[in-house]
Amino acid sequence: MPRRLLPAAAPDVAVALARWRAGDADRADRKLLVKHYLAILQERAPGASVEVRVPPYAAVQVVPGVRHTRGTPPAVVETDADTWIRLATGETAWDEAGTALTRSGERTDLSTYLPLG
Repeated sequence: MPRRLLPAAAPDVAVALARWRAGDADRADRKLLVKHYLAILQERAPGASVEVRVPPYAAVQVVPGVRHTRGTPPAVVETDADTWIRLATGETAWDEAGTALTRSGERTDLSTYLPLG
C-alpha cells in the first residue's frame, strides 16, 4: 500500500506560501505546498475512489466509494501545481479552474472539500 502523505510543518508552509504568492517560489516550495495540500485532502476526504494527480509532484487517492487497486482508476482529477495551490487555498474556485483542471469519471467534483487552508 502506498505511503500516505503527511502535512508539512506550519512554519514551512507559511514561508513557501508567502514566496509562492510573491512569485518567488522555486520547485521545492511548490513540491512542499502540493504535497501538503494533498495530505490535507486525504484527511478531509478519506477513501480511494478518485485519484488526484499533480504531476510531477504527487498523486493521492481520496473520496469514499469503490476502491481501485490496479490499472487506470475509474475517476481521475489532474492539474498543475500552481492551479492546485490556488484551488487548495481558495484563490480559485473549483468551477473557475477551466482547462487547467481535467476530470474524468464519477465523484470528481471536489468543490465540497475545497478550499483546504
